[in-house]
This record gives sequence, C-alpha cells and structure tokens, in this order.
Amino acid sequence: MSTDQANAEDIGKRLLRDRIKTGQWLDEQEFPPLAWAVHGLIPEGFGLLTGSPKVGKSWLALAVALAVASGGPALSIPTGRPRPVLLLALEDGDRRLQKRARHLLGDTPIPELLHYVTTSRADEIPALIAAWMDEHGHNNPLAVLDTLGKCMPPALPGEGAYNRDYRIGSTLKGLVDDWPGSTLLAVHHTRKAASEDWMDSTSGTNGLNGSADFTISLARPRNEDTGLLRVTGRDVIEAEYAVRSDSGRWELDGPDLEAAARAATEARDSEGLGDATREILAYVNRHPDGVTPKEVADELDLIEGTVRQYLGRLTKTERIAKRGRGLYTPVTTVTTVTIDGLPPDKQSDKVTVVTPPPDQLDYDTDATDPPAPEQTSSPAPNQTPGPHPSPADQRR
Repeated sequence: MSTDQANAEDIGKRLLRDRIKTGQWLDEQEFPPLAWAVHGLIPEGFGLLTGSPKVGKSWLALAVALAVASGGPALSIPTGRPRPVLLLALEDGDRRLQKRARHLLGDTPIPELLHYVTTSRADEIPALIAAWMDEHGHNNPLAVLDTLGKCMPPALPGEGAYNRDYRIGSTLKGLVDDWPGSTLLAVHHTRKAASEDWMDSTSGTNGLNGSADFTISLARPRNEDTGLLRVTGRDVIEAEYAVRSDSGRWELDGPDLEAAARAATEARDSEGLGDATREILAYVNRHPDGVTPKEVADELDLIEGTVRQYLGRLTKTERIAKRGRGLYTPVTTVTTVTIDGLPPDKQSDKVTVVTPPPDQLDYDTDATDPPAPEQTSSPAPNQTPGPHPSPADQRR
C-alpha cells in the first residue's frame, strides 16, 4: 500500500469515527425547542424576505426588528421577550431610519436593544454579523440585512451564477447555524419577469432559495393597501396570509394567522365571481364542518334551488368540496401547531390551503353571477310564465 493510500484510509477511519452517528444516539438526544423571531412566521435560521421594489419590504423588516427588540407584536403576532437585534439598513441614513422608527412606534421610544448600521462594504458584512453574533448569539438574537444586494460578491473565476448565489447564501446561513436560536433575515428583490411559482421570482438564481431555511414573499398591487404574505421553509408551514398596510404599518388581515390564511383563501377563490357566488363561497369557508344548501339559503335569504346550482359550480371548479350527500365544506385543511414558548391560550391553528386550479367557471364570470336555473315545474293555473328572475331578484 502506498503512503497516499494509507493516509486516505486513515482519514476515512477518522471521519467514520468522528462524523457518523447512530439512530440510538439520535433517539437519546433532547434538543431545545425551535426558536421563533415572530411566532409561527419567522423561525430561527437564515431566511429571505422578497418582494418587488417599493412594495413595503423595508417597512416590514424594520417593524419586525423593532418588535423583537422591544418584545412587542409584529404583524399582530407575538415575538416574546425583548432580544438583541442588528439592523443593517444599508439603503437608509440615520434621519430616515429615525423618522420611520418613530412613525411605527408612535410615542414609544426606539428600543435600546436595537443596534444598527447604515454603511458597510460588501466584504465587511459577513464579518460584522459574525462579530455581533459572538456577543449576542446566546440570547436568541435577530439580524436583519436590508438589502442582500449590498453584500453580493462577484462570481469567482469559473463560478456559475447558481453556485455564486448558493455560496453567499450558505455563508450567511453559517453565521446563524453557529448560534442555535438566532435568526438572520435578508431583504431581497424579486425579478421583473412574472413567474408561475412565486419562489422562482426571487432575483438571481434558485441558489439563494436553496441555501435559505425559509423564504417569505411580500406582494402588493400598486396603489393598494392590501397584500399577500407567502411563506415556505424547512421549519415553517407553507401558507399564504392576507395582510394590510396602513402608511407603512403592516398587519394581518384578521386577528391571527389562521384568520389571515382564510382571508387570503377567500380573496383568491372569489376572484372573478359575482356577488351572490362570492357570498355563498365566503359562507361555506366560514363553516369547516360543512353546510347544506338549505342552511346557506336560509342564512343568505336565497332560493334553495339557486344555491344548489351555485354550490355545484363552486364544487366543479374545486373552490369548495362536497362531503357526502348534500354537505359542502371549504377546501382547506386545518392543522393544530403548537408554537414553542407560547402559553396554551395564545396558541393558534395554522391553515394549509389546498390551492384550487386556475380553471374558470363554466359560465361568464365577468363580474356577474351565473344565470339562475331554468324553471322546471309547470306554472300554476291561470298564471302566465314570465322570465326567470335575475340573481338580484332572487332574494326573498
């Protein structure tokens, strides 16, 4: 055996001894619970907050930073006890940062646990975050990098774009992996070209998403105060939440994540539907145990036969589901998730939405309801048949 072969064998034996663990060892371990920067939404680890320019990402990132540093709520969601926060606001100056923080906080002072930087060279940022983590990593801190583009290095010779993106993402992930319970949230832009999968809209390659523990996407139409927050990751439930912005202050559309998820589902499912159909869909979505056509008709003051037709069309397009004979339910699955560190009365259900296909209804949905079913029974004696009433006339 040559010297090189002997050395390779020795290295292999050492790796076998030091790196490989057994199922028994794993079964005997007691790991600390998953830590959250924002309960149920932003877990520990490295994550991306993406969105188009000027959509409100920096406002949301600043609100999260202030909430964690003060122990207050972010998006109406608990953040727990106050913890150290490092905000790298690399597109802001002191004046703008102060103005925005005061706007978000009102009369509350800017928290002392908020540490911030407004200028730094790209090659300094990983070392800066690492040094700060060395001082505060034992206290479940949060670091916010706004924006990731400010620390993207050039590609190495012969390095492709994907490998470059994965390299910088892995570098940032390593900064928090060294300190379990800590979070690094990097704000990043989305590309201009539309993507069928929202994860593909992240600017650059999927190397960034691949290296991140979680990705959050903020979308909002121009000149609108309503938006959509999408989240996916290794330790967080994949979901969509409806959100609202009031002069930069982002809040859930509802009292908790479950309500915001239902609001997002209803908004998407009712797009292109007429008023009566949207009203029926919303009523079904509010009753996870299911409703009958008669219950819907009685509650909404509609003709039961008309309701049956609407329910049938909503079922056909998979906006709702039919469970058994004459029982209609939302197309959602509610899963109870226990959030570490929250008392029982603060726990909340999460909603995993089964997304309906983009098929349109089989009638013209151009902001109108479908025609009512044709009259099948004969008219009463001495009664002249007339035109069938429109949906607006079907109210009792």
